[in-house]
Formats: sequence, structure tokens, C-alpha cells
Amino acid sequence: MLLVVLGLPPVGAGLTEGVVAAYGDWPPAPLGGERAPGFSWPVFLAIAAVVAAVLAPFLLRVLRAPTPEAFRPARVPFPWWAWLGLALVAGSWAVAWGAPDAWVALRRHAFTPLWLGFVLVVHGLVQVRAGHSLPARHPGAFLLLFPISAGFWWVFEYLNGFAENWSYLGTGEQEGWARFLASSLPFATVLPAVLGVRDLLATFPRLEAGLERMPGIGAARRRPVAGWVVAAGALGLVGIGLLPEILYPLLWVAPLLVLVGLQELAGERSLLGVLAAGDWRPVWRAALAGLVCGFFWELWNWGSLARWEYTVPYVDRFHLFAMPILGYAGYLPFGLECVAAVTLVLRRNRARLLWGPVGGAGQG
Repeated sequence: MLLVVLGLPPVGAGLTEGVVAAYGDWPPAPLGGERAPGFSWPVFLAIAAVVAAVLAPFLLRVLRAPTPEAFRPARVPFPWWAWLGLALVAGSWAVAWGAPDAWVALRRHAFTPLWLGFVLVVHGLVQVRAGHSLPARHPGAFLLLFPISAGFWWVFEYLNGFAENWSYLGTGEQEGWARFLASSLPFATVLPAVLGVRDLLATFPRLEAGLERMPGIGAARRRPVAGWVVAAGALGLVGIGLLPEILYPLLWVAPLLVLVGLQELAGERSLLGVLAAGDWRPVWRAALAGLVCGFFWELWNWGSLARWEYTVPYVDRFHLFAMPILGYAGYLPFGLECVAAVTLVLRRNRARLLWGPVGGAGQG
């Protein structure tokens, strides 16, 4: 999977006049090349139509579905580590947005404790409502998510070297390995945050009512479909390098296609296996988790000293915080990518906690 995801974008870039060797720099960073950032109403409306067409069947089904049986919260006490997380969120948010200029060093590094606090609070809420949570039931696996998350997000930093959709401000003059280590700390909170929100959403059945009986992929078609999915993802990765100013949305879709397709072909528990039964709840839940986390990422990025800014061709208008409104659509497949990537870590008997019918927060 890594060979495909990391190796194919330079193939596309090599078909242009770009210098492919520059993409081997470490840590990866945008090259600052020319892009086409101008706003275009036809492109904006076309992408908006595609997003609406994808979401409409799910939203209509949820809205029309009868109210499911109410979830019965376990009502266990809010764990001590979640109280610690709440204190981290409050303190780090105050430092990130309101600390005096003399606290520049603290403000630059406030994002990591802020998101660590968010992770602890969300998993603590899962503990309260479901009676158990990933940190409580599988602490080793939970801790393993942090280093895996850092490596996971660096893959997207590498792909952004081709698309150049975001860059960082206010991080000081760190270069090379110093920048890699400093950046890896906030990157390490991505997967634990998405998994926590996904498990919390599982305790609100109304959000996914009616999605348990949708059209599925027949068992006999799973492997052929997986082959086509991998091929589509591979072409998308080549396209990111070849035409990044046009195909940049594939940065969020192509790795997902490659990952879930290869998981299915390898006989692992995969997203395609979930869809075979027609139960789309885990898919919807993971996508919503990515969107919820995206909202908080953008919120806390907005007022931080060390932050990212966007250059998104053709649709860079109607911002919510720093992100163009259509950019939030990328968080939907990103949530699926997060859960699919974690199945590489929590394999075999624990993978059911990820793609099972009720996720890590339910009876499964």
C-alpha cells in the first residue's frame, strides 16, 4: 500500500516538466510552484453537486427512518483522565488564542496538548455513555495509535507536496529533523481523535437510522470490485502528480481506494466487506467522525499562532474559519481512511471494533 501511495504520484509528476527529485526531500513540504487558485463558479457548482449527490441518499434515508430504540447510556462516572483532558483543552485553548506575545514558544506548541485533551475528553464521554472505551479496554492498542497516527499524517504531507493545498505559518524557523519531530507531535493525535468521535457517534443511533439495510456488494463480486477499486485509486495517485491543480481532491480519495481494495484482496477485514452486507452505518459513522474532527481542527487552527493556511484552486471562497466550505467535504473520506488505517494496527480479533455494526462504543 505504501509503495503504491508514495510511488505513483512521482510517476505522474515525471510526465510533466516538474523536477521529480525534489519530492524526495525529507521531511516533505510543498515546493511553492505555480498553481491556479482563481475562483470558478462552474467548478464550484460542479463539485458541490457531486458532494450533494453522494450525501443525499444517506441524509434522506436517515431523515425518513423511524426513530430507533433509544440508546441506554451506561452512566458511569466521567473518568479521571477525561477530567485531565478537559483541563488540557481549557488551558491550551487559552494559551493558543489569548496568551501574551511573550509566550510565543508556548503558543506555537499549544496545539498538541489541546488535541490530546480533546482525545481524552471524547473517549471519556464514550466511557460514560457506553460503559467502556478504547483506552479502558485496550490501553496498549490506544497508545499505539499515537505513533501510527504521526506516520499516517506524514503520508498526506507527502501528497500535499504535489497538490500544495496547505502550508504552515508561525512555526518558527525549524527545518529538517527538528521540524519533523515538532510536527509529529500534533500529527500523533489525529487517529485517536477520529476513533474517539466515531465511537461517541455510535451512542446516538438516530444519526444513522435506516442505514443498516441499504444496497450492498454481493459476496461473489467483492474481489473483482476490489481490483477495480485499487486500479481507480492508483490512477488517481498518478493524477495527483500529473494534474494537481485539477485533480487535487483525489488526495483524499485515492489513498482510501488503494487501502480498502488491497485489504479486501489480502483477506483482511475491510470497508468493502462491511458494504457487502448492506450495513452502511459504520461507513456513515466514520465519515461523520472525520467531519466533526475537521470542524474542531479548523476552529482551533483559526486563532492559533502556529497554523496552516489553504490554497485551493477554483473553490477558495465562502470560508468557515480558514477552510473554504467545500474543503470540508474532504474530511468525509478522510474519516474512512482513518478507520481503515487503524485496522492495519488493530487486526484480527480487534478489527471488529472498527468496522463492526456498532463500532468500538457498542456491544460489538
